[in-house]
Amino acid sequence: MSGVPLSAYLVLALILFCIGLYGALTKRNTVIVLICIELMLNAVNINLVAFSKLGIAPSITGQVFSLFTITVAAAEAAVGLAILIALYRNRRTVNIDEMNTLKN
Repeated sequence: MSGVPLSAYLVLALILFCIGLYGALTKRNTVIVLICIELMLNAVNINLVAFSKLGIAPSITGQVFSLFTITVAAAEAAVGLAILIALYRNRRTVNIDEMNTLKN
């Protein structure tokens, strides 16, 4: 059995999720917002793996879901950065406030 209790993992995930949520809601830079969303997804992965190993009925399903989440996060980062590069080429800025319309 692990020496670290389940509550420690949950508190860590809560702190990471709150930092990511705060950053995603308050920052104007698109790159920082994408990083904050990734931070929130990592907090969810910590919860999934912690419950998978230390929960009431330990099994491998939490770890499998975590792998799917990591795959989706990698695809989201690649697509998000591609969209960001395309917007930067057109607008010459990465501020969210200046990207409110689709026209040039």
